[in-house]
Amino acid sequence: MHNLFFQRIGTQTLNAKVQGKVSLRSFAFLCVLSILLLFLSLPTLAAQAQPERTPLTLELLQARLRTPILREGNLTVDLQKMVIDLRAENASFRDAFYQLLRKELGAKPLGLDLSYALILGDFVGSDLGLRTPLYAQAMSGDKPFSTRGVWAPIFTATEQKELERLRLVCLESLAIPLPNSKDCRSLLATQSTPSSEIAVFRGVLTLIQTRFNGEVKFSNTFFLQSVDTQNATFLQSTNWTETRFSRPVSFSSANFQQASIFQGSIFFEKANFKKTKFQEPANFQSSIFEKTVNFNQATFKQLAKFSSVQWQGNADFSDVRFANQAQFTKANFNQFLLLTEATFEQAVSFREAEFNQSVNLQGASILNQADFSDARFATEACLSVPGLTFNSNQAKILGNPGQIGKMFCIPTLQGNQNILRNLGQNFRQQQQVADANELEFTKQRLRLIELGRRLTAININSATVASLINLGFSTTQAEAIAHRRLLKSFRNSTELLTLADIDLEKYTQLSNHLIVGESLSIGDWLLQAWSWLALSVLLLLSGYGTNFWLVFGVGGVAIAYFGLLFWLVDRYRRLHPIPIIPTSYETISILVSFSILEFLSLLAIFGNAEQPWLTLGCLLIIIVPVPMALLIRLYQQGRYHDLMDVSYFTEDGTFRQLRLLIGRLPVIPRNETFRERYMPLLCDRRWNWLNYYDFSLNNLLKLGFNDIRLRDEHLPGIISALAWYQWSLGVIYITLVLWTLSRTIPGLNLLIYLK
Repeated sequence: MHNLFFQRIGTQTLNAKVQGKVSLRSFAFLCVLSILLLFLSLPTLAAQAQPERTPLTLELLQARLRTPILREGNLTVDLQKMVIDLRAENASFRDAFYQLLRKELGAKPLGLDLSYALILGDFVGSDLGLRTPLYAQAMSGDKPFSTRGVWAPIFTATEQKELERLRLVCLESLAIPLPNSKDCRSLLATQSTPSSEIAVFRGVLTLIQTRFNGEVKFSNTFFLQSVDTQNATFLQSTNWTETRFSRPVSFSSANFQQASIFQGSIFFEKANFKKTKFQEPANFQSSIFEKTVNFNQATFKQLAKFSSVQWQGNADFSDVRFANQAQFTKANFNQFLLLTEATFEQAVSFREAEFNQSVNLQGASILNQADFSDARFATEACLSVPGLTFNSNQAKILGNPGQIGKMFCIPTLQGNQNILRNLGQNFRQQQQVADANELEFTKQRLRLIELGRRLTAININSATVASLINLGFSTTQAEAIAHRRLLKSFRNSTELLTLADIDLEKYTQLSNHLIVGESLSIGDWLLQAWSWLALSVLLLLSGYGTNFWLVFGVGGVAIAYFGLLFWLVDRYRRLHPIPIIPTSYETISILVSFSILEFLSLLAIFGNAEQPWLTLGCLLIIIVPVPMALLIRLYQQGRYHDLMDVSYFTEDGTFRQLRLLIGRLPVIPRNETFRERYMPLLCDRRWNWLNYYDFSLNNLLKLGFNDIRLRDEHLPGIISALAWYQWSLGVIYITLVLWTLSRTIPGLNLLIYLK
């Protein structure tokens, strides 16, 4: 039994070993088979990735030239999926290739389709065009002319019209010279020279997914029809210098693996460079884009040069990645420049550029340096930077001091506080305090708008159905809103669009009148109303402490106004029984001086305030009602008291000097020794009217030439109230002046903000 048991165990063990060996052999066999199948399938996959191409021979070329195909209404020489060998060792074929194509393409407007072709060696595309002297007589001549032994026909009327477009652009460019523009000089000349010829390509050029292994040369070529190079690959450098594209051109998804030169080129119609990859430097210097140009999602891995480019239409650089420097120096943007979601990893320069419309930098990323020095912005142009990614500790934005800060425009404060803070920090680090203050002013102005909305807008989480209807919603829409918030409160106003009854048009119309949040209690509402009022006053009277000359103008108006009032109550007391009135000389002097001071102050206000009329209105509300009410009451009740012939104002007679009178009060104490020091103003002096301005200056700015105060005996309470009112305003005003100075003096500003 034991032996039988061990025999069975041995047999099972042997079977397991045999099965294990079989499994290992099977696994090894499957692995080897898989590897063989993989290697065998690679050529098939490569064949699927690369189109099957046919070597081009002279016989095949001649056959294709004799039988052009009709494609999209144009006769086209079909050389698709060809291998075209233009290398030096194949010189005979190369010369015949250019000669045959030039002869046929020049004789009639034939297109050329090289899609999916493989071009070996350098491709001199300009040799395929009709060599033409481009001066004015040649363009409009009546006889054919010969170039390189080939008689060229006269251009058709349509083609001559296209060539004339180039002449018009050249005439426009006289105001903005184009460097090295040979054809423009030829068009404006009267005689032909060897350098004045241009290669005219009369038909459509199609290079879809064409692969160029050598250099591509299309310099000084005029394309009368469209050019399509979608998904083309250029392994070597490409030269499109001073090329003219009369019809739309597309380089969409093209791959330039070496330098690409478009210097001095003119694009008369739309140009499409969407998703184009520039692996090496791209040079578009001095080019002209007459219509919209699209570089959306393009990639520039090396230097991108767009200096002195004229952008007549919109320039779309949305979602473009600039891995190296980008130069837009002296560029002219007549329409919008779109840089949304663009990334600048290295320095970008817009020095001396001109912007006639806004520059959209929404969501863009500036990781190094953006230079807007000496850039010129039209009245409606600005730098729109909501959502801009910009870290002032790693990057910087440069611009003309005192100007660049005014060019930033941000629609709302929500979501943009960080960019405003970073931009302000950027300019403070460069000691451009005016620009940093301008951004602070923008921030507070947006905050004021937000506070105003909280006070006046309808809260959709708590508003009644009747309030929603009065706002502009229909009854059905208001009931839908009420039903929705019973289930779940709105978190933001855009959730209204999730309701089937509310369309985008209605939301856009009413969105500025809606808010979302908790309802404000009466106390909270009053606190917010006070914050809104205080912020409004600060913005109107001082630009939130950022504009000293505005504060100076506001103070000048108040000083002159109160000086006139004090002169009036002191010198013009009554007409009967005994008149106490000023002399005509003094009256004329005070009125003339008041007019001059008010004019200069108003000049400062209107020259520095963003809304000068609102600023003036706010100031008048503060300084006019209370003093005028006191003045009217004073003359209604009349004045009958002792010392009627003695001035209400006294001056410290011990010495005269410029004094800082921060702690001075407007009325002298009752102490006898003070009465001996302070003597009444001498009303019989011709210069006495200056003392009233001095007193007003003392009260408001706490600075004066003499210590002038009101007497303490036989003084009408209304006059004392008037002086105390101005003195109280003076405490607020001197605080505003010191605060403004602390924000506008560079050294003190840095001490405060760069802690």
